Amino acid sequence: MSAGGEGRRTEGGVDGDGGCAGRGGPGTRAWVDGMLPPGARVTAVDRLKGGWTSEMRRLLVEGGPGTDGGVTRLVLRSFHKPFFVRHAEGLLNREADVLRLLRDTDVPAASLVAVDATAAECDHPSLLMSCLPGRIRLDGRDAERRSRLLARQLAAVHALSVPDHARPRTYQPWTSPERVRPPGGTSRPELWRRAVRIIGGAAPEYRGCFLHRDFHPGNVLFEGDGPALRVSGVVDWVETSYGPADLDVAHCSTALALLHGPEAGMRFAGHYLDAGGTLAPSAEHLYWRLLDALAFAPDAEKVAGPWRESGRGDLTPGVLARRLDDYVGALFAAYG
Repeated sequence: MSAGGEGRRTEGGVDGDGGCAGRGGPGTRAWVDGMLPPGARVTAVDRLKGGWTSEMRRLLVEGGPGTDGGVTRLVLRSFHKPFFVRHAEGLLNREADVLRLLRDTDVPAASLVAVDATAAECDHPSLLMSCLPGRIRLDGRDAERRSRLLARQLAAVHALSVPDHARPRTYQPWTSPERVRPPGGTSRPELWRRAVRIIGGAAPEYRGCFLHRDFHPGNVLFEGDGPALRVSGVVDWVETSYGPADLDVAHCSTALALLHGPEAGMRFAGHYLDAGGTLAPSAEHLYWRLLDALAFAPDAEKVAGPWRESGRGDLTPGVLARRLDDYVGALFAAYG
């Protein structure tokens, strides 16, 4: 997921699965080598932390025309999990299209190098792109400042003017009433039943815009500290969609609530409005917030693993379940 940050170093070339030592296979290595300029070679591979859907590797490339012995860094995304391998053609081609679209915008996204979405040459479906500066930051230091920067960046993404022929697919919901499992220790069972009824109703009409669709602190890179803190990259564009701005705001809000507590999640919409974004009226906005939050029930385990790997060992299933429960309660208090 992350195109920056710390990783585990493997000296030499790229293993066949995109750098995961021990699985072998020459296809990916040969494919990557074929995408490099004459005289360039991969000299080291770092496994990047934080990914859940795919294996992410940072490649150190040395040599090639005009480099004067310098080092270029690339990032290789490879899908291994069966579900994502089955859907890789759509996911990776969508990301490739989006990276091309963003190339001439102010959004700090990677540059596409090559894509093999069907594993025609690679051992697994893969995408090769430039490496962005910075790293993900999930700790509590400067969390509120980061939240405001996230909101500003998200508003800029939503403001992009995308021609009709380049418009991504319409958003897909990530849960449904029958799939929701409330936290086991909830003191609000009736509130959860009400939430399920709400997302089971018809989706509100909305004014559509370009969505990242998986915008959250684990997919945004930062550089600097204090007043010099800035967003240096936005990664993971495989779910890019067209839909209501509220849905992206909802997704980032839920993530902030889980990382830093319900209050942090509740403040994000205000930061987004301060950044010039527009949201639906309260009742409609509540629908989108719940549609996202309930997809994390009961304990946000899909995101918790990468977050714990990135240093947030405090985010146990119990902590996340309580925060999600309190966050759903806060949503009803504010909007419903």
